[in-house]
Amino acid sequence: MSDLFPDHPDAQRRRPLAARMRPATLDEVVGQSHILAPGKLLRRAIEADRLDSLILYGPPGCGKTTLAEVIAKSTRREFQRASGILGNVAQLRKILESARSRRLSEGAETVLFIDEIHRFNKSQQDTLLPYVEEGDVTLIGATTHNPFFFVNSPLVSRSRVFQLEPVPEADLITLMQRALTDPRGLEEMDTEVDEEALTHLAHVCEGDARKVLNALEIAVMTTKPSEDGIIRVSRAEAEESIQKKAVVYDKDEDEHYDTISAFIKSVRGSDPDAALYWLAKMLVAGEDPRFVARRLIILASEDIGNADPQGLPLAVSALQAVEFIGMPEAQLTLSQVTTYLATAPKSNSATTAIAEAMKDIKSGKVLPVPKHLRDGHYAGAKKLGHTGYQYAHDGDHHFVDQEYAPTNKIYYRPGKLGYEKTIQQRLDFWDRLREHPRRNENKK
Repeated sequence: MSDLFPDHPDAQRRRPLAARMRPATLDEVVGQSHILAPGKLLRRAIEADRLDSLILYGPPGCGKTTLAEVIAKSTRREFQRASGILGNVAQLRKILESARSRRLSEGAETVLFIDEIHRFNKSQQDTLLPYVEEGDVTLIGATTHNPFFFVNSPLVSRSRVFQLEPVPEADLITLMQRALTDPRGLEEMDTEVDEEALTHLAHVCEGDARKVLNALEIAVMTTKPSEDGIIRVSRAEAEESIQKKAVVYDKDEDEHYDTISAFIKSVRGSDPDAALYWLAKMLVAGEDPRFVARRLIILASEDIGNADPQGLPLAVSALQAVEFIGMPEAQLTLSQVTTYLATAPKSNSATTAIAEAMKDIKSGKVLPVPKHLRDGHYAGAKKLGHTGYQYAHDGDHHFVDQEYAPTNKIYYRPGKLGYEKTIQQRLDFWDRLREHPRRNENKK
């Protein structure tokens, strides 16, 4: 079809700059030196045409499809492609059966590139598995989503996963400079772009090569030539060409989980400034503020606990306030509770205590409730021996030395910060009142 109706030059010129500048060789690829530098595994495999199935995982514009295109040009195998958005099981099976037939009848190998493979449902991914396992196809899957969550485990286990990183700013500048002088790019236009303009575009595009090239094209195409006919792009024109960047943050996907993880770890790590940065990112991107508040409630118990008992009621109050007032005012409440919890003394003693106790329940023999602690408020309780309980408030200091569980194991070990210092002093006092101090024995 392409031989009968070749692309008109104008049609080719109207393609986006990023599409026209797609690298044709490995040497033209920018970024990803951790996997594509000379001697690295993926580069050696591509150059030797010795690829196993692989999954390319990384953010938009980092070069996943570019690598697939380079492999298509360098491999001696049949190259087929499918899309996780447009494909269906029938189309996929047709490609796979053709690949199997080609291998059995001709001994020819097939590379199958699937863009956005995470969008395939389980049945579509399961369809791939036997063909990958038998070697009918070498799979190259591209995804912006963590394949360990969004791609079937059997498929991941039969593939090498390569994580691509955002393209460094210096490499983005190199890419733009190449586009200005390349015949495929903007060479025919007499253009001068300020270094500040290139630096600005590289910075705001945050590692996205596709975005930076398209922004450059807009800047050049919308700038009027000077009297001498030269198109001069300053930082002002560059800023106009990409006025507002969208925050890369898809709910229920990688950025969602990664950002909330960074947020929680920053609060836990007592860094209020870092925590506020991640909080701001989530709120600007449109995250549900109730989700953030719920996570802060969990953190107040998990990471602060009794070191500052006010953390939990404050976090619960924050959730109530967020639900009551909504955004944008709720950002003030979330900022308050975030900074409070980030600067509070930390303790995970309550967290480890319940985890250890539950582990013992699940893995060991479940101990019976001592008879003197069992319910004694019904007729016949005394006949069953449910007697002997001593009311704690009748004792000195509202404390009675009696067995509350048929085990001497210590689960709760207060930390040394905040209010837990007071709790430890109280526990030590009660141990001194016991005939057989349990916590003193535990310290030995």
